[in-house]
Amino acid sequence: MFVFRLDANSGVPPYLQLVQQVRQAVLLGFLQPDDRLPLIREVVESLAINPNTVAKAYRQLEQEALVTGRPGQGTFVTHTPSAIVSPGTYTSLRRGLESWLHRAYAAGLDEHAVNALFSTVHHDAKVEGVA
Repeated sequence: MFVFRLDANSGVPPYLQLVQQVRQAVLLGFLQPDDRLPLIREVVESLAINPNTVAKAYRQLEQEALVTGRPGQGTFVTHTPSAIVSPGTYTSLRRGLESWLHRAYAAGLDEHAVNALFSTVHHDAKVEGVA
């Protein structure tokens, strides 16, 4: 089952953290169509947050057509983007990124510098038409 997590230090509102986690899980293929998201009650119990926060996140995901609510059953994934990579490709890319992160931190970069470097390279790749 899918498990949410919250980062109180991120500066991102909790409902948006939930939305982003579902988006990412769907994009990466961890959540597939017909997979059930945790019930609002389950999320409230595991994260100790307000039920309205979870409901707001689920409503936004419904508006984005990523999920749909089924009365009496829960909230289910309805949409999977067409650009999902295979598990082997994902694993290979993840290992490469982990290796890069280890080298960056070993070179003395902190989290902000790593994010800045990644964002810059990502932007440049888009400008060059790579991404």
